[in-house]
Amino acid sequence: MSTEASRMPAVVGDMAGLRVDALQNRNRIVEAARKLFVERGLDVPMSAIARHAQVGAATLYRRFPTKESLVTEVFADQFAACASVVDDALADPDPWRGFCTVIERVCAMQALDRGLSAAFIAAFPHAINVEQEHGHAIRGFAELTRRAKEHGRLRADFSQDDLALLLMANDGVLTESGETAQAASRRLVAYLLDAFRADRAEPLPAPVPFNLLDVLDRVGSTVSVTMTT
Repeated sequence: MSTEASRMPAVVGDMAGLRVDALQNRNRIVEAARKLFVERGLDVPMSAIARHAQVGAATLYRRFPTKESLVTEVFADQFAACASVVDDALADPDPWRGFCTVIERVCAMQALDRGLSAAFIAAFPHAINVEQEHGHAIRGFAELTRRAKEHGRLRADFSQDDLALLLMANDGVLTESGETAQAASRRLVAYLLDAFRADRAEPLPAPVPFNLLDVLDRVGSTVSVTMTT
Protein backbone atom coordinates (compact mmCIF):
# COMPACT_ATOMS: atom_id res chain seq x y z
CA MET A 1 0.00 0.00 0.00
CA SER A 2 1.25 3.44 -0.80
CA THR A 3 0.65 4.89 2.68
CA GLU A 4 1.71 1.91 4.74
CA ALA A 5 5.43 2.63 4.68
CA SER A 6 4.84 6.11 6.09
CA ARG A 7 2.91 4.65 9.02
CA MET A 8 5.42 1.96 9.96
CA PRO A 9 8.27 2.63 12.40
CA ALA A 10 11.71 2.56 10.82
CA VAL A 11 13.32 -0.86 10.90
CA VAL A 12 16.75 -0.78 12.46
CA GLY A 13 19.43 -1.90 10.08
CA ASP A 14 19.06 -2.60 6.39
CA MET A 15 18.74 -6.33 5.76
CA ALA A 16 19.52 -5.97 2.07
CA GLY A 17 22.79 -7.63 1.18
CA LEU A 18 23.14 -9.64 4.38
CA ARG A 19 24.81 -13.02 4.02
CA VAL A 20 22.55 -15.99 4.67
CA ASP A 21 24.21 -16.78 7.99
CA ALA A 22 24.01 -13.14 9.09
CA LEU A 23 20.31 -12.99 8.21
CA GLN A 24 19.71 -16.23 10.12
CA ASN A 25 21.48 -14.77 13.16
CA ARG A 26 19.41 -11.60 12.91
CA ASN A 27 16.17 -13.57 12.74
CA ARG A 28 17.16 -15.79 15.68
CA ILE A 29 18.00 -12.75 17.77
CA VAL A 30 14.71 -11.02 16.98
CA GLU A 31 12.66 -14.16 17.65
CA ALA A 32 14.49 -14.83 20.92
CA ALA A 33 14.00 -11.23 22.01
CA ARG A 34 10.29 -11.30 21.17
CA LYS A 35 9.81 -14.52 23.17
CA LEU A 36 11.73 -13.25 26.19
CA PHE A 37 10.02 -9.85 26.14
CA VAL A 38 6.65 -11.61 26.31
CA GLU A 39 7.80 -13.88 29.13
CA ARG A 40 9.89 -11.44 31.17
CA GLY A 41 9.17 -7.91 29.96
CA LEU A 42 11.39 -5.35 28.26
CA ASP A 43 14.02 -5.41 31.03
CA VAL A 44 15.39 -8.80 30.00
CA PRO A 45 19.23 -8.53 29.71
CA MET A 46 20.88 -8.54 26.30
CA SER A 47 23.09 -11.40 27.50
CA ALA A 48 20.02 -13.57 28.09
CA ILE A 49 18.75 -12.79 24.59
CA ALA A 50 22.11 -13.77 23.09
CA ARG A 51 22.09 -17.07 24.97
CA HIS A 52 18.52 -17.83 23.94
CA ALA A 53 19.33 -17.03 20.30
CA GLN A 54 22.49 -19.18 20.52
CA VAL A 55 24.73 -16.40 19.29
CA GLY A 56 27.68 -14.68 20.89
CA ALA A 57 27.39 -11.28 22.51
CA ALA A 58 29.61 -9.80 19.78
CA THR A 59 27.20 -11.04 17.10
CA LEU A 60 24.21 -9.56 18.92
CA TYR A 61 25.85 -6.16 19.43
CA ARG A 62 27.11 -6.08 15.84
CA ARG A 63 23.51 -6.31 14.63
CA PHE A 64 21.94 -4.31 17.50
CA PRO A 65 24.44 -2.01 19.19
CA THR A 66 21.90 -0.83 21.80
CA LYS A 67 18.98 -2.33 23.69
CA GLU A 68 16.71 0.32 22.16
CA SER A 69 17.69 -0.71 18.62
CA LEU A 70 16.76 -4.34 19.33
CA VAL A 71 13.46 -3.50 21.07
CA THR A 72 12.47 -1.18 18.23
CA GLU A 73 13.28 -3.85 15.64
CA VAL A 74 11.17 -6.43 17.46
CA PHE A 75 8.19 -4.09 17.56
CA ALA A 76 8.69 -2.92 13.98
CA ASP A 77 8.26 -6.56 12.97
CA GLN A 78 5.26 -6.95 15.28
CA PHE A 79 3.53 -3.86 13.94
CA ALA A 80 4.30 -4.82 10.35
CA ALA A 81 2.66 -8.20 10.98
CA CYS A 82 -0.49 -6.33 12.08
CA ALA A 83 -0.34 -3.91 9.20
CA SER A 84 -3.33 -4.95 7.11
CA VAL A 85 -6.15 -5.62 9.59
CA VAL A 86 -8.51 -2.74 8.82
CA ASP A 87 -7.39 -2.31 5.22
CA ASP A 88 -8.06 -6.00 4.55
CA ALA A 89 -11.47 -5.68 6.19
CA LEU A 90 -12.32 -2.64 4.08
CA ALA A 91 -11.30 -4.60 0.96
CA ASP A 92 -13.61 -7.49 1.88
CA PRO A 93 -16.74 -7.42 -0.33
CA ASP A 94 -18.79 -8.48 2.71
CA PRO A 95 -18.71 -5.52 5.17
CA TRP A 96 -20.17 -7.56 8.03
CA ARG A 97 -17.50 -10.23 7.66
CA GLY A 98 -14.86 -7.50 7.56
CA PHE A 99 -16.32 -5.87 10.68
CA CYS A 100 -16.31 -9.20 12.55
CA THR A 101 -12.76 -9.96 11.41
CA VAL A 102 -11.44 -6.68 12.80
CA ILE A 103 -13.16 -7.19 16.16
CA GLU A 104 -11.93 -10.78 16.42
CA ARG A 105 -8.34 -10.02 15.46
CA VAL A 106 -8.02 -6.88 17.57
CA CYS A 107 -9.35 -8.64 20.66
CA ALA A 108 -7.15 -11.69 20.02
CA MET A 109 -4.08 -9.47 19.76
CA GLN A 110 -5.12 -7.67 22.92
CA ALA A 111 -5.32 -11.06 24.66
CA LEU A 112 -1.90 -12.13 23.40
CA ASP A 113 -0.08 -8.87 23.94
CA ARG A 114 -0.90 -8.39 27.64
CA GLY A 115 0.24 -4.76 27.60
CA LEU A 116 3.65 -5.39 26.05
CA SER A 117 3.13 -2.85 23.27
CA ALA A 118 1.98 -0.26 25.80
CA ALA A 119 5.26 -0.84 27.65
CA PHE A 120 7.15 -0.38 24.39
CA ILE A 121 5.38 2.91 23.62
CA ALA A 122 6.06 4.12 27.16
CA ALA A 123 9.74 3.19 26.97
CA PHE A 124 10.33 4.47 23.42
CA PRO A 125 7.64 7.09 22.81
CA HIS A 126 9.16 8.42 19.57
CA ALA A 127 9.43 5.06 17.80
CA ILE A 128 5.95 5.40 16.33
CA ASN A 129 3.54 8.30 15.86
CA VAL A 130 0.78 7.11 18.19
CA GLU A 131 -1.52 10.10 17.73
CA GLN A 132 -1.43 9.74 13.95
CA GLU A 133 -2.09 6.00 14.28
CA HIS A 134 -5.05 6.59 16.59
CA GLY A 135 -6.70 8.97 14.13
CA HIS A 136 -6.29 6.59 11.22
CA ALA A 137 -7.63 3.72 13.33
CA ILE A 138 -10.80 5.54 14.28
CA ARG A 139 -11.49 6.79 10.75
CA GLY A 140 -10.98 3.33 9.26
CA PHE A 141 -13.21 1.61 11.77
CA ALA A 142 -15.91 4.28 11.36
CA GLU A 143 -15.99 3.65 7.61
CA LEU A 144 -16.19 -0.11 8.16
CA THR A 145 -19.05 0.43 10.62
CA ARG A 146 -20.92 2.63 8.14
CA ARG A 147 -20.62 0.01 5.39
CA ALA A 148 -21.75 -2.85 7.65
CA LYS A 149 -24.85 -0.86 8.69
CA GLU A 150 -25.58 0.11 5.10
CA HIS A 151 -25.35 -3.57 4.17
CA GLY A 152 -28.07 -4.33 6.71
CA ARG A 153 -26.02 -6.70 8.87
CA LEU A 154 -24.83 -4.45 11.72
CA ARG A 155 -27.48 -3.09 14.05
CA ALA A 156 -28.29 0.54 13.32
CA ASP A 157 -27.75 1.70 16.90
CA PHE A 158 -24.15 0.41 17.11
CA SER A 159 -22.04 3.35 18.24
CA GLN A 160 -18.33 4.02 17.99
CA ASP A 161 -18.45 4.20 21.78
CA ASP A 162 -19.45 0.52 21.77
CA LEU A 163 -15.98 -0.34 20.46
CA ALA A 164 -14.50 1.24 23.59
CA LEU A 165 -16.97 -0.74 25.70
CA LEU A 166 -15.97 -3.97 23.95
CA LEU A 167 -12.25 -3.36 24.44
CA MET A 168 -12.77 -2.57 28.12
CA ALA A 169 -14.78 -5.77 28.57
CA ASN A 170 -12.17 -7.82 26.75
CA ASP A 171 -9.45 -6.28 28.89
CA GLY A 172 -11.39 -7.39 31.95
CA VAL A 173 -11.32 -11.09 31.05
CA LEU A 174 -7.56 -10.97 30.58
CA THR A 175 -6.95 -11.10 34.32
CA GLU A 176 -6.68 -14.85 33.76
CA SER A 177 -3.48 -16.19 32.23
CA GLY A 178 -2.37 -17.85 29.02
CA GLU A 179 -4.82 -20.04 27.15
CA THR A 180 -7.61 -19.41 29.65
CA ALA A 181 -7.54 -15.67 28.93
CA GLN A 182 -7.46 -16.25 25.18
CA ALA A 183 -10.37 -18.70 25.32
CA ALA A 184 -12.39 -16.32 27.51
CA SER A 185 -11.69 -13.48 25.08
CA ARG A 186 -12.86 -15.55 22.08
CA ARG A 187 -16.10 -16.51 23.85
CA LEU A 188 -16.80 -12.93 24.93
CA VAL A 189 -16.22 -11.65 21.40
CA ALA A 190 -18.54 -14.32 19.95
CA TYR A 191 -21.30 -13.28 22.34
CA LEU A 192 -20.87 -9.61 21.51
CA LEU A 193 -20.69 -10.07 17.74
CA ASP A 194 -23.94 -12.02 17.90
CA ALA A 195 -25.49 -9.12 19.81
CA PHE A 196 -24.26 -6.65 17.18
CA ARG A 197 -26.20 -8.32 14.37
CA ALA A 198 -29.10 -6.34 12.95
CA ASP A 199 -31.51 -9.27 13.27
CA ARG A 200 -30.79 -9.47 17.02
CA ALA A 201 -31.58 -5.81 17.59
CA GLU A 202 -33.68 -4.99 20.63
CA PRO A 203 -33.84 -1.44 22.02
CA LEU A 204 -30.71 -0.57 24.01
CA PRO A 205 -29.93 2.09 26.60
CA ALA A 206 -28.20 5.17 25.23
CA PRO A 207 -24.51 4.71 24.29
CA VAL A 208 -21.97 5.54 26.98
CA PRO A 209 -19.85 8.47 25.73
CA PHE A 210 -16.38 7.02 26.28
CA ASN A 211 -13.29 8.78 24.94
CA LEU A 212 -12.07 6.11 22.54
CA LEU A 213 -8.53 7.52 22.44
CA ASP A 214 -8.26 7.28 26.22
CA VAL A 215 -9.56 3.70 26.15
CA LEU A 216 -7.09 2.71 23.44
CA ASP A 217 -4.25 4.13 25.51
CA ARG A 218 -5.46 2.35 28.63
CA VAL A 219 -6.02 -1.13 27.23
CA GLY A 220 -2.82 -1.37 25.22
CA SER A 221 -1.17 0.23 22.22
CA THR A 222 -1.24 -2.92 20.11
CA VAL A 223 -4.98 -2.39 19.73
CA SER A 224 -4.57 1.10 18.34
CA VAL A 225 -1.64 0.29 16.11
CA THR A 226 -3.34 -2.82 14.77
CA MET A 227 -6.49 -0.95 13.86
CA THR A 228 -4.64 1.70 11.91
CA THR A 229 -3.01 -0.45 9.46
